[in-house]
Amino acid sequence: MGKIVAIGLGAKSRGPKAKGRLPAADRPSRSDAEDAVRTLIRWAGDNPNRQGLLGTPARVARAYEEWFSGYAEEPRDYLSRTFDEVAGYDEMVVLRDIGFESHCEHHLAPIIGRAHIGYLPRNRVVGISKLARLVDVYSRRLQIQEKMTAEIASCLDGVLKPFGVAVVIEAAHQCMTTRGVHKSSVTMVTSQMLGVFRKRLETRQEFLSAINMRGAVHS
Repeated sequence: MGKIVAIGLGAKSRGPKAKGRLPAADRPSRSDAEDAVRTLIRWAGDNPNRQGLLGTPARVARAYEEWFSGYAEEPRDYLSRTFDEVAGYDEMVVLRDIGFESHCEHHLAPIIGRAHIGYLPRNRVVGISKLARLVDVYSRRLQIQEKMTAEIASCLDGVLKPFGVAVVIEAAHQCMTTRGVHKSSVTMVTSQMLGVFRKRLETRQEFLSAINMRGAVHS
C-alpha cells in the first residue's frame, strides 16, 4: 500500500489552541438541516420527493449528529481522572491501533484510519479507554489530519503534563480515493512528538518500534 508520510517532530509549543465552536444559538434547526439536504439532492439532479428519498434528509441529519458528536464534548474531561498509584512504573505507555472515522473539512469526505498514542508518565497515568475517547472526540469533528494529530498531542500534554507525548496517525482520505486523483492505495501518516519524544532519538525510536514504524523518522 502506498503512503504519503508527513512525520514531524513538533514545535516547542504545545500546539495550536482550539478555536471556538459555533455557539448553540447560531446553529440552524433540524428542519433547516433537512431542507439543506433536499437542496443538495435537487442540485445533484434527483427528486427529494420520490419514494426512495423521502426519508433521506432526516437520516442524513441523524448521521451528522453521530459523525460530528465531538463538537458537543470537551476532550479534557476524559483525562480528568488519573491514577497515581503506579508502583513506581516509569516507562512508556503506548496504545496503538485506535481505529477512528472522521471527515475532511475540505470536501466532507470520510477519513478512515488508526491512531497510535504514547506518553512517558510523570507520576500519574490515565485509563487506556480515555485515550481512545480522546481520539473519538477530535475525530468526530470536521478535520484535517495534521490538525487532529496536533490536537490530541497538545491535549494529552496539557492535562497529564508527562515527560513527553507521541502521536502518530495513519489514514486513508476518501477525498483522494473516490474523487480527484483517485489513488485508492494511498494512506497519509502524520505525527506530533513533544517533550522527550522530540528531544531524544532513542525514546522516539522506542515508540516507533512499539507501533511497528521503526525508521519512519530519522535524526
